[in-house]
Amino acid sequence: MYRITIDRDACDGVFACLVRDDRFVEDSEGLAAIETDDQTAIEATFDDDRRDDAEQAAAACPLDAIHVESVEEDAGAADTPAATDHEEVQP
Repeated sequence: MYRITIDRDACDGVFACLVRDDRFVEDSEGLAAIETDDQTAIEATFDDDRRDDAEQAAAACPLDAIHVESVEEDAGAADTPAATDHEEVQP
């Protein structure tokens, strides 16, 4: 499992990430977000084989606003992405 996190203070809307991983989208504020289950988030945890795409997106970001890290699977965690809605976080 791995977690993708976007630092909203560092993101400047360059969007180099969008061409590396199609889970990244432009949100209503003109910054990068992660699309999960018809919502956007600044943090999401995945258990799939797309970590390389996420790492390429992070490497392409000239502002180092995207972070990819390994996480331990919690007992009883679902196989679907766990997302933190970006609207709950003040940019």
